Amino acid sequence: MLILSYSPAVITRRLESIHLSGNSRGVVLCAAKGPRPRYPRVWRSEKKIGTISKSVKFVECIKELSNVKEEVYGALDSFIAWELEFPLITVKKALKTLENEKEWKRIIQVTKWMLSKGQGRTMGSYFTLLNALAQDGRLEETEELWTKVFSENLESLPRVFFDKMISVYYSRGMHEKMFEIFADMEELGVRPSISIVSMVGDVFQKMAMLDKYDMLMKKYPPPTWEYRYIKGKRVKIRSKRLNEFDVEANKRVNESDEAGTKISNEFDDEAMITTPRYSVVAMAQCVVGCH
Repeated sequence: MLILSYSPAVITRRLESIHLSGNSRGVVLCAAKGPRPRYPRVWRSEKKIGTISKSVKFVECIKELSNVKEEVYGALDSFIAWELEFPLITVKKALKTLENEKEWKRIIQVTKWMLSKGQGRTMGSYFTLLNALAQDGRLEETEELWTKVFSENLESLPRVFFDKMISVYYSRGMHEKMFEIFADMEELGVRPSISIVSMVGDVFQKMAMLDKYDMLMKKYPPPTWEYRYIKGKRVKIRSKRLNEFDVEANKRVNESDEAGTKISNEFDDEAMITTPRYSVVAMAQCVVGCH
């Protein structure tokens, strides 16, 4: 049987032939205690683009588009065409930026596109879409999404969804549906927030249901203390009076009404802009002829 073996002299010569480089970062010790130089990989780019700059480009890309569904979805697909994974963090940051800028239509488009890809199906995404639909004045789509989320997450639905739907119905004067959601909350054991109690109590007072208002106040009295986060610390302070909460609720309703009238005025302006020129001229001639 033939056995090959190296003499100790040959091993020492080979170790002496290896020269250590001056830069210790590019040297990695292997299992045989020998230095092994590391070279930069060809496929790894040196310039790294963070999620913040990507989200900014994402927002700039979508703002330049029209409201055509095929154009928006095609542009969004081309934006993520070279991504190995779906850029969920980038899209979430872009949605937050659009929410701060109150671009509700763009939020609806991006969220629906993301959900169509099977990504981001969380309670936060559904609430973002629900809030955008409510702010944009799409009541039917809002109710459809609410029914879907409520039926699929019957016992684990967060309280903010109930709060949002009750505020939507309160601002539109739809008291019956508002009472239905409040009854669902009590049946599921979800404790209503202070804003919900104030809105429901205000409706009871307007409809002269003073006995139900007294029962509501006895069951859900205003808290004496509440917690606020001041500079990252949880601080216990005395809660405001119920009248002040009513003022805040009415202020939110007035703001939502102003937003609705603003949206309707924008639609009217767009309709006037898209009116053909010959129709405007004909109307002018008709007015002159009548006079």
